[in-house]
Amino acid sequence: MTRKRIGKTMETDTYQLSVLNYQLTFRRPAGTSRGVYTQRQVWYVLLRSPEHPERLGIGECAPLPDLSCDALPGYEERLTRICRKIEESGYLDTAKLRPYPSILFGLETAFLHFRAGSFSFWDTPFARGKQGIPINGLIWMGSYQDMLKQVEDKLKAGFRCIKLKIGAIGFDEELALIRHIRNHFSAGEIELRVDANGAFAPTEAMEKLKRLAELNIHSIEQPIRAGQWEEMAGLAAHSPIPIALDEELIGLNYPEEKQKMLDAIRPQYIILKPSLHGGISGCTEWIREAGKRQTGWWLTSALESNIGLNAIAQWCATLGNPLPQGLGTGEIYKQTSAFTAQPPGKKAGTLYPPFKRPEGEEASLWDELTNLRTSGSTGKPKVFRVKAEQMIRSAHLTCDFLGLKKGDRALLCMPLQYIGARMMVVRTLVAGLNLMVREPSGHPLAGAETPPRFAAMLPLQVYNSLQIPIEKERLMQIEILIIGGGAIDPELEQELRDFPNVVYSTYGMTETLSHIALRRLNGPGASAYYTPFPSIRLSLTEGGTLVIDADFIPGAPLVTNDLAELLPDGRFRVLGRKDNCINSGGIKLQIEQLEEKLRPLIPVPFAVTSIADARLGEAVVLLVEKGVRIDKLKDEISSVLTAYERPGYIFEVKSIPLAGNGKTDRAACRELTRNRRRTAL
Repeated sequence: MTRKRIGKTMETDTYQLSVLNYQLTFRRPAGTSRGVYTQRQVWYVLLRSPEHPERLGIGECAPLPDLSCDALPGYEERLTRICRKIEESGYLDTAKLRPYPSILFGLETAFLHFRAGSFSFWDTPFARGKQGIPINGLIWMGSYQDMLKQVEDKLKAGFRCIKLKIGAIGFDEELALIRHIRNHFSAGEIELRVDANGAFAPTEAMEKLKRLAELNIHSIEQPIRAGQWEEMAGLAAHSPIPIALDEELIGLNYPEEKQKMLDAIRPQYIILKPSLHGGISGCTEWIREAGKRQTGWWLTSALESNIGLNAIAQWCATLGNPLPQGLGTGEIYKQTSAFTAQPPGKKAGTLYPPFKRPEGEEASLWDELTNLRTSGSTGKPKVFRVKAEQMIRSAHLTCDFLGLKKGDRALLCMPLQYIGARMMVVRTLVAGLNLMVREPSGHPLAGAETPPRFAAMLPLQVYNSLQIPIEKERLMQIEILIIGGGAIDPELEQELRDFPNVVYSTYGMTETLSHIALRRLNGPGASAYYTPFPSIRLSLTEGGTLVIDADFIPGAPLVTNDLAELLPDGRFRVLGRKDNCINSGGIKLQIEQLEEKLRPLIPVPFAVTSIADARLGEAVVLLVEKGVRIDKLKDEISSVLTAYERPGYIFEVKSIPLAGNGKTDRAACRELTRNRRRTAL
C-alpha cells in the first residue's frame, strides 16, 4: 500500500495487476530483416485499485522475438512475478526493471493510464485532437513491385516523408525503386529515409552509402550489424549520409553504457523505441545524453498495438521534436485501429488520436465493455448501455460461486462483441485472473500448451474439441468449464458426463449481463435443472415465461420469452421459447421440442422454423444442410413426430444461419423459407 497522487487529491491505493496474453494478426504480412511477421504475441497488464474501481490502467508489454533483450523463455511468468512484487511494494521501481525494457514500458503505461483516468495521459494539443504529430510512411520489405505499390500508395495519400526497409530484394533493385521516387519528387518535396537493419557488410557499406547519397537520402538506420562499434564509428565519421542507430541501442540499459556507446560511435541520430530501449524513463535518459552530444533523435514504435502506440504518441507530443516520427503503425493489425494517419479533413502524413467520440464522450475500456448489443438470435439486435458497477456485481456472483481466485489462468476464446466474452474480461478485472486470449475459432485449444483453470466456451467449440484427441485431453484438464450461448445437445452432454473436472451449462442472456444460473453436467451433481445464484429472484408469468429479478440487472424485473418449469426450491428448467412457438392449425408446437425429437435422425446441422400457410396459418419447415437423403428422412420423421408435428416442407440449405455467439439465428431461418423451392412431405 502506498500513497499516490491521483487527480488533485492524495489517495491510499492498493494496486492489483493481472496479465492478459493476446495474439495480434497483421493485416498484411510484414517483411523485416528477421523474417515475415503474420502474427504478434503481446501481453497486456491490467492495473486496478479497490479504492478506485472505476479506474483502469492498461499497458502493453510487446517484446520482439530475436530482437528484444528481454524476449526470453518464461516471459509471462517473469512478468507475473514482477506484477506480484509491485502489489507487495505498492510502487513501480523503474531502476530494478532496466534489464526488461518491454515490461517496464508496459507497466509505465498502465500507471500513466490509471492516474490520468483516460487515454489522454498529458494535456497537450495532440491529446485534445487539435494538433497532429508529423510521421513517416513505412514501406515494408517485399518484392520490387510490392514495395513500389506501397510507395505509390503513400505518395497518393499525401505523405512527405517515407521510410523504406532495404536489404531484402537486392541493392540494385532497391536503388531503382528509390530512383523511381526521385524521378518524380525532389528532396524538397519528399524526404527519404532508409533502414538497412544491419544488412550491409562492413567492407561494402561505404560504397553502398555513396551510391545512396546520389539520391538525396535523409539518413540510413543501422547500415551494419550492431556490436561493431569501431566499424560503425568509421561510417559515422565519413559517411555521405547521416547515420541513425536503432538496434545498436538494444541491451544498453544503464547510463554509463549509453554514454560509452554514444562517445565511441558519435552517430548523427538515434532512433528510440520504448519497448526496446528502456521504456519512457530509459528513453528519456537517451534523449538527455544525445542532447549533450548534439545528436538528433526521433521516436518510433516497435510494432506495438494501439495501447503501446498511444503511450508513445502521447509522450512524443510533450517533447516538441519537429522531425517526422516513426509512429505510422496504427493500422497494421486486423484488430480495431485506434489511430489514423490521415482522417478526413486532416493533414496527410500526420498522426491523430481519435480520443473523442462524435458526441464528445471519452473512450475507455469500461466504455467499450458497457456498450452492449444483443445477439439477434431471435430477432433484430438491440443496443443498450449498462453501468460498470452492474457488470462488476454480476462478475462477483460467478467468481464467488466458482471459487475463482487471483492468478487463476482463464481462457477468452469467444467474440468480444458478445456479453459472454465481455464478462470474461470483467471477471478478470474483478478477481485478478490471468487471461489467455485466443482468436475466436471452432478449435480454441488447438496449439495451447497449458490448459487454463477456468474457461467459457460455446457448445460448438466444445464439440469440435472433443473430436481431436489432443484437444479433448486439454479440455478434460480444464478445472472449471462453463458452456453457454446455445442449447447443449444430449449427445454432447453424454460425452461430458464422465469428465473428471467441473462442467456447467449456463443460463443467461445479454440483458442479464451473462448467466444468472448454472446447471451441472457431470459428476454426482449432474441435473436437468438450473440453480440460480443466491441473490437472483425468479417467478413465472401467467403465460409460463420466466421472470428474473436482481439488483444488478438493468430494468429488472426482466420478463423473458423462455417458457420454464419452476420448482419450489428455486431451481428451474427451460422448456422452450415463447417466440419459438408455431401455431399450426390451432396446435401449438415448440420448436426446441421438435428439434430435440429430430436430433437422433439427422447427422448434419438442421433447424426447425415456420412459414405462413393459407390452410394452417403456420406450417412447420425443416431446414437441413446437405448430407442426408430427403426421401429416407421423410420415412424416419414419421416414426418420431405426430401428424400435427411433421414438417410441411423440407428446405435443403447450404448452411444453417448462426448468430455470432453460436446460437441458431431464428430470424434468418425464417427468412430462408421465403421464395425457395419446397419439397412437400
